[in-house]
Amino acid sequence: MTAAAVRIVPAAGAADERWLSLRCALWPDAPADDHARGMADAFARRHFVRLALDGSGRALGFVEASLRTDYVNGTDSSPVGFLEGLYVESAFRRRGFARALVAAATEWAAAEGCAEFASDAGVENIAAHAVHRALGFAEVERVVYFHKSLE
Repeated sequence: MTAAAVRIVPAAGAADERWLSLRCALWPDAPADDHARGMADAFARRHFVRLALDGSGRALGFVEASLRTDYVNGTDSSPVGFLEGLYVESAFRRRGFARALVAAATEWAAAEGCAEFASDAGVENIAAHAVHRALGFAEVERVVYFHKSLE
């Protein structure tokens, strides 16, 4: 199956079980209840959420994007379209689905008045770095966060 055979459609709402399942696969350390709250928040904030569906309606992947008006590292404008999450089931990777999902998100961001589209990935997430580069993103900086307890 190729990206041309897949439909990119909006999630069916904050309770879309297909979206929840894909979110749990992308971020497995968070419980489903946390994902459900995050999904409700994404819908309330009018985030861009799309699913990649095969001919039978099975969700193979998803994209979440937002408009950020706070400072986004490496950008010069506001608002900035921001890739919050991107996931494609492992059996369907390297077929153009991620590219189609991100293209839909970038078109949305441009229509919302954004001149830039950004994303982030953990320093250790080498696979995500490669996907970002393959999708046309350029690395702009690396940041290491520090913490000090005040107790």
